Amino acid sequence: MSPTEPRIGVLPLGKVPEIVSKSIAAHILGYLDLDADILPALDDPSYAFDKRRLQYDAGAILKSLESEPFQDYIKVIGLLDVDIFVPIFTHVFGEAKQGGKCALVSLYRLRKNLDGTIASIPILLERTAKVALHESGHLLNLLHCMDERCVMHFSGTLEDLDNTPLYLCRYCSTYLRDALSRI
Repeated sequence: MSPTEPRIGVLPLGKVPEIVSKSIAAHILGYLDLDADILPALDDPSYAFDKRRLQYDAGAILKSLESEPFQDYIKVIGLLDVDIFVPIFTHVFGEAKQGGKCALVSLYRLRKNLDGTIASIPILLERTAKVALHESGHLLNLLHCMDERCVMHFSGTLEDLDNTPLYLCRYCSTYLRDALSRI
């Protein structure tokens, strides 16, 4: 692997369907023009379970991942199938520290439709791809976008997420190209 080629690592945490990892890697290549490799899975992040909330602390998981030596990757997207939170929200679909090394995408709430039924595989794959692209954008220093037709627009509900496109608006595309030129 050439150190001059920026690469993203896609890291399953616990049991994550292989098709989800492959889909996210393909979307990163297709939409961000960055190579992505699927890394060997790590264990479920049981250390981050909050007994009071019955959810997993996204900040604790990110802190742990940030301490891992992912030397061949400019950024790492962790995939997990547990319910994650940050203190100011009841739940999040994903989380990343602006300009950080690692991000998270949780399948847990993306698996359900608005009516409570289980989402089809194509819907799950599209949702996880949108969250992964959004969180990758944060890792590359993109902020939330005001344009509802941009994947960097904040999506707090499944309905918002389902209405969000997979692509960046022209402004965020420009910011992304600029960010990538500095890597």
